Amino acid sequence: MERSVDLLLINPGGRGQSYQGLGESLSAIEPPVWAGLLATFTRLRGRSVAVLDANAENLSPAEVVERVQRKSPRLTTVVVYGHNPSASTQVMPAAGEICREIRTRGSETATLLVGGHVAALPERTLREETVDYVCDGEGPYTIVGLLDALHSTGVRGVESVPGLWYRIGKEIRHTPPAPLVGDLDGEMPGVAWDLLPMEKYRAHNWHCFGEMSRTPYASIYTSLGCPFRCAFCCIQAPFRAGASDSGNGDVPNSYRMWKPETVIRQIDTLVKEYGVRNLKFADELFVLHPTHVDGICDLILQRGYDLNIWAYARVDTIRPEMLPVMRRAGIRWLALGIETASARVRKDARKGYRTERIREAVASIHGAGIHIIGNFIFGLPEDDGGTLRETLDLAKDLNCEFANFNCAMAYPGSALYDTALREGWPLPEKWGGYSQYSLDSRPLRTRSLPGETILRFRDRAFEAYFSNPTYLAMMRRTFGGACHSQLKEMVSHKLDRQPRSDVRCERKGAGGR
Repeated sequence: MERSVDLLLINPGGRGQSYQGLGESLSAIEPPVWAGLLATFTRLRGRSVAVLDANAENLSPAEVVERVQRKSPRLTTVVVYGHNPSASTQVMPAAGEICREIRTRGSETATLLVGGHVAALPERTLREETVDYVCDGEGPYTIVGLLDALHSTGVRGVESVPGLWYRIGKEIRHTPPAPLVGDLDGEMPGVAWDLLPMEKYRAHNWHCFGEMSRTPYASIYTSLGCPFRCAFCCIQAPFRAGASDSGNGDVPNSYRMWKPETVIRQIDTLVKEYGVRNLKFADELFVLHPTHVDGICDLILQRGYDLNIWAYARVDTIRPEMLPVMRRAGIRWLALGIETASARVRKDARKGYRTERIREAVASIHGAGIHIIGNFIFGLPEDDGGTLRETLDLAKDLNCEFANFNCAMAYPGSALYDTALREGWPLPEKWGGYSQYSLDSRPLRTRSLPGETILRFRDRAFEAYFSNPTYLAMMRRTFGGACHSQLKEMVSHKLDRQPRSDVRCERKGAGGR
């Protein structure tokens, strides 16, 4: 069979399952940045590549397989990276459906799963999913190595592919880890935007409060990985094996940065070729190294771009002197990991800054004219009824322009997942239960409260915050009456929740590498 491409990268869909009705209008439609980076890495090595964004195009598994059969790729890679680390596991239902449909329809293509969830549970993923291969690292070297093996020797050569899990008969085998990409600027200098349906992407509703339009929109990385080890975060899952292989030991530092000059070339392309103004810096932690942040901001200012950017920051990485240049460069929103009002809960989650530091950071950011989306977590292991209320009270008192209220989830790849296995705490029966907004969302229990109590508190807290007269008055002053109407419409969307009756306790070690 004649092949039109060597590699087809698929971004799975499932917006309706993960977000219920919120996916229709409120949530963002993000470009698949990891798929775009993998495409660039592979094309630079002389292979032909296509990207199918089933999420943006809202394709069913059957429609995806029709596209696969038309492309007839040598290797089809389903990319299970989310738009933040916690969004990987919830993509698994859609990814699994696509892989099963490919096998059912008899498509003559090898299939590979790659992504954060997959890297956290490679052996389990290979056992459970209808897929030929699984990657236990970040992906680039594994994909290229597998393409080379399939091209030259077929399935017989895969034992030389780094970071690969595969079957020989009924036996599961795996190869040594693939290294992390070291030269980001040379080997993976940006997203292959020309392979993506750029007209389909849409910013979050809050990102564009007071703006004319939520489109065009794009997101980019200026760095990969993270130097911190928060217990609830699974960011290290796709980087852990490669970092250890690079000699960094059991506590790898996966953090790498693109040079500001490489980043600005990405922004140049987005602005000049696609008319993008609304932009997300998708880094797990953008506000960290002042020279990196200042370098990117200075280059944006030199070009005179009028951008609406949002990025992630930690409370303890905010330096007031960095903020004015960030605001002038177009960084209008910072997503700030506040998490909880309780010092005891923070310490247990390996996030140990003072509560006073939270207020100082918020005051500094607001003082620079930058809006804040405060990220809060209900249901960390040391939470109880009192600390939940303290966190909601802190959120109301800080009065950030937007707030994400999340329930603690034991995402595979996180230390919290290991704790849940060790303690025998109930975990979701299906991967879709790890979504914050799904019908079957199943948060983790705390040491004193069941998960259903956490979920009810979270949903009530969301309504209380966004219906608070003090908050609404501030938002009307800041963004005008149209924003006030948008918030009312947002709160009117009620999430359906199933009774918590289908959970199970995973035995210790069930995740298996």
